[in-house]
Amino acid sequence: MSRLGRITAETRAAWYAFVRRRTAVFFTFFFPIILILIFGALIRTDPTDGGLFAEPAGYYVASYLAVVVLFTPLSRVGSEVARHREGNRFEKLATTPLSRAEWLLAQTLVNVAVIGLASLVILAMVLAVTDASFVASPLVVPYIALGVALFCGFGAVLGRVADSQDGVIAASNGVAIPLLFLSETFIPPAMLPEWFVPFMQLSPLTYFARGLRAATYEAPTGAMVGVGETGVVGVDPYLNLLVLAVLALGFFVAGAYALPRTD
Repeated sequence: MSRLGRITAETRAAWYAFVRRRTAVFFTFFFPIILILIFGALIRTDPTDGGLFAEPAGYYVASYLAVVVLFTPLSRVGSEVARHREGNRFEKLATTPLSRAEWLLAQTLVNVAVIGLASLVILAMVLAVTDASFVASPLVVPYIALGVALFCGFGAVLGRVADSQDGVIAASNGVAIPLLFLSETFIPPAMLPEWFVPFMQLSPLTYFARGLRAATYEAPTGAMVGVGETGVVGVDPYLNLLVLAVLALGFFVAGAYALPRTD
């Protein structure tokens, strides 16, 4: 079987494995909907009053997308790796022509499809329940695809170092929650201590949220967005996409290398 055939077959198997888990399907789409209803409809933004949600609603569209791009691949791929380890499936895979990189690529393609659909749901919900403005940019697709690939690789590493599926969930939450709030997602750099702002450049999620926001959101005059102008690449969406691509490649290679050959 050719490499393309192996990846296609594994992608199909991974997709069917996902859709058979009804609870996983439900919460993959239900979680972002609840998030938007809470933060978008109940806790409304107030650009005139300061506080946590001090930016216009459109500023947070990239933040909502960052949530699903961050949490879903980390937990899904990490749990899948842990599940394969517990069932000695990597030992069986080692007897087939399927390489570790091909296996991870198949998992990544499934996650790109799943999170792409979830992102459409998020955008529809945001535009339905808030007054957010959104610029339909072709850069949305590569941002989501690269962000998913990055955190799939990261999830594979967590799945290798954690000792169980429960350990993966704890580790993924321990990584994702600080990243979510200490990157340029919901909390702008202007609201953080000045000494901490340079450290935000170390988060891969910063480049996703900052670049996607620059591509899809036009800040109104007077909004608190001088946000993200620190760092080497600033707010240019193409430069942030380039950094994200380099990081995605690095994390994917690390994740493929971390996958065990045998258990």
